[in-house]
Amino acid sequence: MTPKKIVEELEPYVPGRSIEEIASEYGVDPDKVVKLGSNENPMGPSPKAVEAIKENLNLINQYPESNLDGLVKKIAEYAGVSSSNVITGGDGADEILDVLGKTFIEPGDEFIVPLPSYMYYEFTLNIHGGVPVFARWDMEKNTLDVDSVIKALSPKTKLIFLCTPNNPTGGLIDKKDIKTVLESTDALVIVDEAYFEFSGVNNVELLESHDNLFILRTFSKVMGLAGMRIGYGISNPQIISYMYRMKPVFSLTKLSQIAASATLDDKDYIKRSTELSVKSRDFLYSEMSKFDNLKVYESKSNYILVGTRKTGMKARKLTEELMKKGFIVRDCTSFRALDEYWIRVSVGTIEEDKKFIEALKDIIG
Repeated sequence: MTPKKIVEELEPYVPGRSIEEIASEYGVDPDKVVKLGSNENPMGPSPKAVEAIKENLNLINQYPESNLDGLVKKIAEYAGVSSSNVITGGDGADEILDVLGKTFIEPGDEFIVPLPSYMYYEFTLNIHGGVPVFARWDMEKNTLDVDSVIKALSPKTKLIFLCTPNNPTGGLIDKKDIKTVLESTDALVIVDEAYFEFSGVNNVELLESHDNLFILRTFSKVMGLAGMRIGYGISNPQIISYMYRMKPVFSLTKLSQIAASATLDDKDYIKRSTELSVKSRDFLYSEMSKFDNLKVYESKSNYILVGTRKTGMKARKLTEELMKKGFIVRDCTSFRALDEYWIRVSVGTIEEDKKFIEALKDIIG
């Protein structure tokens, strides 16, 4: 049996390392491993979400709701839009990306990604026959090189990805630059706001004047539900209706719906979760900036990009030394446009952050 040509050619996506992997490989107590590699929420999930799941475990014999009206209404209220502007689904924001590909990409169509950025855009759309065209993220200013996006436009451009805060650099894209891109093309501009809560900045207001805007979001970060796999998108009702035609009907599980709904009701949790991550991010930035041999990027997200070249250690070596001490950070070698000297450090609790800084001192001085 021969797979499709794209399957044979596709490079596997490289995720972050798991606690179980590190504990087994390096003989570390799994209960003492500190995971700072996957941009997860150090506070854990909302207690209300946990309780709601426990109370509804007996419902897992039932299919999930297909219309998701209740959850969609709560998401719309949270985002400040109408329910007709919202699509939600399982597998986090990654399923929404896949549905975008199914809905809009014909083989040979182009999509633009400024580099470095989230690699799953390319991974997902390649499967649908999309052709990546790379623009530029200005690493010196840590923001979008908007001119490079405009120059990358062609009659074949169907989708443009603008990640803000950008993963892995943590920088923001100025609203005026997003408007410039929106007004330069009829292509759909996907503004990835997976981490927007940590920045205090969003672009929902642009929906009123730009029909070619799609905002991508997730419950995996500030909402603390990465393991439940819930994502959503916001756009004009026509685009949303097209996407619902392609979306799997039961992709969001019963318990995921319940957890998402309960989390949105827990406004105090969302506030405290945001504050903890911002406090942790600022602490890590301050402490890592004290190392003369690290290049530390200021971030508006829940992670920090760090250059390791002056340490004389490639990312692979440094991450290995940290894993031996029970700390998982992200080796960014797999990100296009980054070389072998970059790691990404996610926020932890302040106690975890302090232990990480001590481990870093032991390794690089």
